[in-house]
Amino acid sequence: MKQILYLLVCLLTVSLHAQNFEDSWVGHFSYVSVKSISQGNGKVYAGAENSVFTYDLTSKDLETLSTINGLSGEMISTVYYSEDFNLLVIGYENGLIDIVLDGEENILTVVDILDKPTIPPDRKRINHFYEYNGNLYIAAQFGISVYDLSALEFGDTYFIGDLGAQIDITQTTVKPPFIYASSSNGGVRRALVENDNLIDFEQWNTLANGNYIGIQAIGDEVYIARSDDRIFRFTPGSGFVTVGNLSSPIVDFGVQENVLTITTTDFINAYDEAFNQVASVTSLPEFDFKLQAGYVFNSVFYLGTEEKGMLEVPFGSNQAEQLLPNGPILNQAFAMDFENGQLWTAFGDVDAVFDPFPRKSRGISNFRDETWTNIPFDALFGATDLVNVVINPNDPTEVYLSSYGEGLLKINDQTPEVLFNQNNSNNVLVETFANNGDREGVRIYGAEFNREGDLWFVQSRRDRGLIRLTSGGQFQAVDITPIEDDAETLLALGDLSVSREGYVFFAAVGSGVIGYNPTNNKFNKIGNDVGNGNLPTSNVSALTFDNNNRLWIGTLQGVRVFFNVGGFFEENANTESQEIIILEDGIPQEFLFDIAITDIEVDGSNNKWIATGSSGVFYVSPNGQETLLRFTKDNSPLPTDVVLDIAIDDISGTVYFATDNGIVAFEGSSTAPRDNLEEVYAFPNPVRPGFEGNVTIDGLTANANVKITDIEGNLVFEETSEGGSVLWDTTAFGRYKVRSGVYMVLITTDDALETKVSKIMIVR
Repeated sequence: MKQILYLLVCLLTVSLHAQNFEDSWVGHFSYVSVKSISQGNGKVYAGAENSVFTYDLTSKDLETLSTINGLSGEMISTVYYSEDFNLLVIGYENGLIDIVLDGEENILTVVDILDKPTIPPDRKRINHFYEYNGNLYIAAQFGISVYDLSALEFGDTYFIGDLGAQIDITQTTVKPPFIYASSSNGGVRRALVENDNLIDFEQWNTLANGNYIGIQAIGDEVYIARSDDRIFRFTPGSGFVTVGNLSSPIVDFGVQENVLTITTTDFINAYDEAFNQVASVTSLPEFDFKLQAGYVFNSVFYLGTEEKGMLEVPFGSNQAEQLLPNGPILNQAFAMDFENGQLWTAFGDVDAVFDPFPRKSRGISNFRDETWTNIPFDALFGATDLVNVVINPNDPTEVYLSSYGEGLLKINDQTPEVLFNQNNSNNVLVETFANNGDREGVRIYGAEFNREGDLWFVQSRRDRGLIRLTSGGQFQAVDITPIEDDAETLLALGDLSVSREGYVFFAAVGSGVIGYNPTNNKFNKIGNDVGNGNLPTSNVSALTFDNNNRLWIGTLQGVRVFFNVGGFFEENANTESQEIIILEDGIPQEFLFDIAITDIEVDGSNNKWIATGSSGVFYVSPNGQETLLRFTKDNSPLPTDVVLDIAIDDISGTVYFATDNGIVAFEGSSTAPRDNLEEVYAFPNPVRPGFEGNVTIDGLTANANVKITDIEGNLVFEETSEGGSVLWDTTAFGRYKVRSGVYMVLITTDDALETKVSKIMIVR
């Protein structure tokens, strides 16, 4: 039996070199929550939720490491810097390990523990790293693994529980001749560190039973932190002696520079070898904090907080320097909108059945001029569960956010102005209550401006569920019971979109899509019955009109397109939506069949960006039949395949993706059409040797004709723009790559009233 266990614990080293995406992606991660801290190479390393930032002790500069640089994007549990090997090692809650090599230019992803089938998925968390004699001892929920830092490969794994069971090892430490291990469910154990047979659980002796947070050696002493926040000193022959009893929960326990640091949620203390307190931080006049990590270097505390980033506090001082890279207030982005150079982000959420509980009391974030401005929740008049954002295109300083419980929040130039609810909306916004009497609140969700500057939005669980806030500030309610007689018991009203005619379409979750014509007060519906809507399910999650006024409908089971928008309210109108059929290996298939869609956005070229709840992002042609790009966690910096919202900067072509693990932006090339040709340009220009991508001709008007010729006038490319840009693959109509030389770009507007000539240099 023992031999079988030994065979099971042998780990084969499996490592992958991560890809760097800095050329075409930008990360917008939050660094406010610092989980672990380490130091080395003149820097302090702070592990945030799923990314790392460094603080240079000489230059005082802050730099970030994220999925853009090749990190995994998983939730970080611990970080460690090896001075002897110049390596930053990052451990994750799922068992993954990233090793940052070569001055942060090369990242090795180690998947041995993550992929190990004999370790249950819920027992792979990396708790702590400890380095000794070139070996990195990895304390994990299953036991201890040894990693050779010089060879970058795994050695043995030790399952040291009774009879070789897997137990949760919280920390390890070495005080020769012994290696010690603390466990949250297996007491304190030790063995001879030079024993070649540590894989044998019988070589490990139990020193104490119980639940322990950590164990550290300092000088000639060994200290242990127990889960009841008591500190013990272990002395061979004498056993455990209580030396401290802390007043708040211990969250970090470590030794740096012969100083023992004990971090609780409320304070941090530093002790010498004899457990004499040498410094502490219990309060800071400028910061209310909750601690998650602590570190000491050069008689300075570095505090990892839950919401304030990292705080630097010298010994004997209560003045802190906040170390926090610019970023949004949180990573759990749910909704976004982009307009006129600014991105607004909200962090509330609801689940697939529109349940907002537990309530989310979270702030909001605004990105403009390359800087994030964060507005805390206590400035939002109590607006919980902010689930939708819409910027007024006629006045981009005016932003509205839907609270799924408290009403409609208005922001004016980054300042919260008013929360519209049952008290100040002329009885239009109304609270709802569950059958048991519990307050559900004013449940606002989808919202969009029409061309006249009126804001249309929906209110769930009310007969008057469709609301118009006029440009003059008046609330007007529309009774939807002529089309939805069970409006007050309907699950929810969701996303909303307005057609070019001013028709309002909104999702009646569990019922389909409702259309409303404000000019004649008529309704119609797109359902999920064949012959009466053809939706794959009545649970509709996304609505948007494309540049041809076609309604794209995202559901929890796929995509449909509705073509008959102009005739939707006519007698006996066709309400049938159409699936998108593609050929896959020559066989017709329904595109995105049975995939949960979370958002659909249209770029300047009428291409569609489609976000999904489990499969990343699809970028498709105007009719959806050609997939131009697909981004997943495996081939892009997306930190997860759960993408909740998309926002597009039509001027630059940048596409922002909101996930529940952070925001990333792809520097796309499709832009909105311009009014004239004054800003036409091509990039890259010149095209240098080795370039394999497309040249973008940007700044075009709609339907502009673009011709490219060589210097002798031979035509090599021609296309009509859909939006504000076209792409040239530097070939002669796809037949062969053009040779080095100067190429003329001849542009003519759709009405032939304006022309523009530009040049592109090709260097092969």
